Amino acid sequence: MELEAIPGVGAKTADALRSLDDPEAALERGDVAAVAGAPGVSEGRAARIVRNAIRARHDDPGGFLATDRAREVYDRVLALLQERAVTDYASQRLRTFYPSATDSRIREANEFAERAMARDPDPAVLDALVGVEPLSRPDGLAVRDRCLATTDAERYSAARETFPELSVEVVEDARGLADLARGYSTVVALDEAFVGVEVDGDVRVEPDALDRPEEVVPERVLSFFATNRDRIRAAIEVHQTAGLDAGVDLDELDAALAQLESDGSVAGDDELDRLSVAVDDLDAAVSTAESVANDRLREAIQEQDVTIEGADLLSLVERGAGVDSLLSRELADEYAEAVAAARDHLVDALDLKSGEAEVAKRAFGDEPTFPVEHDAEAVSRLREDLTAARDRRAAERKRDLASTLADLREPTRDLVNDALDLDVELAIARFANDFDCVLAERGGRGFDIDAGRSPLLDVAFADVDPVDYGVDGVALLSGVNSGGKTSTLDLVAVVVVLAHMGLPVPAESARVPEVEELHYYAKSQGTLDAGAFEATLRDFAGLTEGAARKLVLVDELESITEPGASAKIVAGILEELHEAGASGVFVSHLAGEIRDQCGFGVTVDGIKALGLEDGELVVERSPVKDHLARSTPELIVEKLADGAAADGGDGDDGGRGGAEASKAGFYGRLLEKF
Repeated sequence: MELEAIPGVGAKTADALRSLDDPEAALERGDVAAVAGAPGVSEGRAARIVRNAIRARHDDPGGFLATDRAREVYDRVLALLQERAVTDYASQRLRTFYPSATDSRIREANEFAERAMARDPDPAVLDALVGVEPLSRPDGLAVRDRCLATTDAERYSAARETFPELSVEVVEDARGLADLARGYSTVVALDEAFVGVEVDGDVRVEPDALDRPEEVVPERVLSFFATNRDRIRAAIEVHQTAGLDAGVDLDELDAALAQLESDGSVAGDDELDRLSVAVDDLDAAVSTAESVANDRLREAIQEQDVTIEGADLLSLVERGAGVDSLLSRELADEYAEAVAAARDHLVDALDLKSGEAEVAKRAFGDEPTFPVEHDAEAVSRLREDLTAARDRRAAERKRDLASTLADLREPTRDLVNDALDLDVELAIARFANDFDCVLAERGGRGFDIDAGRSPLLDVAFADVDPVDYGVDGVALLSGVNSGGKTSTLDLVAVVVVLAHMGLPVPAESARVPEVEELHYYAKSQGTLDAGAFEATLRDFAGLTEGAARKLVLVDELESITEPGASAKIVAGILEELHEAGASGVFVSHLAGEIRDQCGFGVTVDGIKALGLEDGELVVERSPVKDHLARSTPELIVEKLADGAAADGGDGDDGGRGGAEASKAGFYGRLLEKF
């Protein structure tokens, strides 16, 4: 897919996306986190880019959510899904599920949802997911101990681009290589012309180095794995706990990670550790060795009785001899033992091997002196040898480990991505479990919901009464105040939105119409002024065009103007939608009046009120077909009439009984008006 072909992706954004390792793959799998890693792309924008890429792939024009209330229902449903995600990645990825009218997209999402619903949201797996995050690229990697060298300007530019972590130098000849070798541990020459040239130092002629960047800079691989080590190990735990198939040997990967320090250096190598400690402790060991020698020699001098005859003393003075000559003559053996002790301490303290020990012994000479002092040049040579050995060992270990990890890099990406995608699936599975969901069918003109329960109500889901409701074409829904008309309309909207997202719906079974747009109009707050009323009528006038592809849900449209005019207006709208073949439900307290005004036999359904108990309304939540529901005032008048009639027939107080009978008559006459 061409990046610029994605709606909303211009040349600048496309260039930013191309900085990713594989932008097409990230878009294909809906990886919002990876897309958000592009420069200047926020997570919100990344989700929009991924959604638009999905739409482009399915030739989906979008626009399913046609009103503010429809979008609000989607936002609330999406929030319920996101609440069940463990990782930020899954939360963002869920935003790429959107209601669509395109069959291929819905089928794709259905397949994902079916796999998800088969998952077991094991708490142990959810706990393991806490540590999983998308893999990130290390920043600011710089390698200071080696450089690249070339005589060619074009090759220089290519090397700079291929190896941003290294210094790249232009040289004219072997002398230039020699100069670089004095400043770097390793010099990699890129020109074949240098083959056979002998230069002091670690100079390697590798004309194909540009084709083997991870061998030349193993730190590139090591830094990637060191940066993401904890995330990878968390993904390993997820796979092991969930029993997922992995495209990589998890034990091999974990063992390789165990050899890696957090800074990208190699761990777990005894020889490298020995050399590193020797370099770090060299000065301290030399100082202690001096002390060992001097303490031994001082003790020997204190215990030794030295006798010098006058002629010998005169001879020493005449020759200008000092204490060194005296030591050489009188304490030669003791001095040799002191120096031997110093050498042994240095070798033992640094755990030096035979070749290194020979160099170390030169740090203390055989010529007697007091106090005993180390040979700075010999110590410097020992330091150079140990440092070179350490660096060689480290480079060798880095190359070996990088070679192992390089082969594991792509499988590791898949490992982490699979763990993150599992979280997306588990979020959907948890949503389906928490709200007793099934996948809906699509087809027909209207909808049919069996035992549906809205997750948007402000009560515990277990306490929500199930609702059965179906409509073929357009219908009016009547009912008392607080009887559940709006929540029923919300349920229909939730089921339709989720079904067109390709996700499970909260019902025992459901069928929704194959529509392209959902028009859900919330209850208006008060009567509209003339301008707003006119704008509302213009909105409904537009619904009739292509109405067969629309589902229209309207909550108490009569509140936009006077009741008498409202009934006529709603009746006219219903007539237009009916003739256009639309599907929809209009909630209204004026259902009877609207029915009388309609030019066709509009269906009137009702949420049946069973009465009042202790001042609380009792209703049958599932709408009854072809039933005009009673109003709340009617129920209250009926309750008063029944109560007055009962009171009028009790007791012997004729005066009180007559008053109650009078009230009963009043209430009865009011009741007849309904």
